[in-house]
Amino acid sequence: MQSIEIDPELNRLALAEAAQKYPEFAEHALRVIARPLWRGFAWQLEWKGAPPPGQQAWEFQNTAIQAYKRLARIAE
Repeated sequence: MQSIEIDPELNRLALAEAAQKYPEFAEHALRVIARPLWRGFAWQLEWKGAPPPGQQAWEFQNTAIQAYKRLARIAE
């Protein structure tokens, strides 16, 4: 499986978009990452330390990943 190189500028834009909806998590997120699996990728956020608890943190992560995939024109 090939890896996906994350574009730093698109990453910054995706995190900024997620921070507009969930500003309380912006300072905790480092970057969007794509971990290769046997088929496809596991998309995640890399956090500073442990991920924040709660549903809103998951929503922040999902928003950032969806934004990155949209900006990078990645369809799965």
